[in-house]
Amino acid sequence: MGSLPVGREDVERAERVIAGRLHRTPTLSCRTLGPNVFLKAELLQRTGSFKPRGVLTKLAALTSEEKARGVVAASAGNHAAALAFGAALEGTDALVVMYRGASEVKLRAAEAYGATIDLEATGPGDVFERLAELEAETGRVLVHPFDDPLVVAGQGTVGLEILQDVSGVERIVVPCGGGGLVSGIAVSAEDTDVEIVAVEPETSRALHAALAAGETTRVEARSIADGLNAPFAGALAVDVAQTHGVRAVLVTEEEIAEGFRFLYERAKLACEPAGAAAVAALLVGKVEAANTVCVVSGGNVATQTAAGILANP
Repeated sequence: MGSLPVGREDVERAERVIAGRLHRTPTLSCRTLGPNVFLKAELLQRTGSFKPRGVLTKLAALTSEEKARGVVAASAGNHAAALAFGAALEGTDALVVMYRGASEVKLRAAEAYGATIDLEATGPGDVFERLAELEAETGRVLVHPFDDPLVVAGQGTVGLEILQDVSGVERIVVPCGGGGLVSGIAVSAEDTDVEIVAVEPETSRALHAALAAGETTRVEARSIADGLNAPFAGALAVDVAQTHGVRAVLVTEEEIAEGFRFLYERAKLACEPAGAAAVAALLVGKVEAANTVCVVSGGNVATQTAAGILANP
């Protein structure tokens, strides 16, 4: 495992890089969930998710020559929009591998921000193979959605803001797909006693599988929480989880839907299913509620998807 390539000082550096370019999202009290429970509302971030934090941190480190080559990434949608947004700010060109059947809302958002979308992949399981092909063919610079120290450092700024805004926090509960967000937050809290909990769908358990195997391993990813449908957890996320004792928890599809309905109806937060995973774990008692912050990681959801979940309590 060795020493990690990202630490709290890298997260603090990322905080300076993105300062003034992104929102400092609110941390909202939610007493209905328990005493001293808060919601970190990353769905209110620019592009509708936490993803621009890591993207802008990565892009700021590129040379002029690298920016001239353009950038490439794979994404279920939120990273795509964030990369397109960031590329426009940095004056570079973005190509994003998505997959057939990906969220139309997220696909259209990425296009609206200026990305070129490649849809040759048939599903989440083969987007990274298509990404490797395009990276080799085009010479573009890879901006990985989760397995990159700069991206992880950028996502970790969510944790810094939580620690600055909430006194007495005992745990931070984080939706987890490829692991970039939860590992960044774990690094941001590395000198504290705060517990970090990763929440994954039972049907998309990349970090669970990796921790059980002792290394990153591929899984079938098929949750309604499409933002968590990573086919594997990043090697860096696995190392961080092992080093910093990240606890991993699984929630069912119905529990995610329950969390989604709660956030819409009680917290008035129009999240996406992935953004509801952390709250879901609290609602069903899989994570202790007191002195806890749940990250609501994104809000990019199709109207029909939201309506379908809300109509079936």
